[in-house]
Amino acid sequence: MEPVLCSIADAARTLGIGKTKTYELIERGALETITIDARRLVKVESIKRLADGATAKSAA
Repeated sequence: MEPVLCSIADAARTLGIGKTKTYELIERGALETITIDARRLVKVESIKRLADGATAKSAA
């Protein structure tokens, strides 16, 4: 089974950006998160959507 959530550090690494920029994307709503206890986790599907959208915009 594929993971559906990942840490903010993992999301940043996957996108090839820093944690500060990752937090900016979260605040803008470009990345979706959920909180479980004290952990804030990023929805992997939102990472894929962001990457697909970035690709489509750069191709236009």
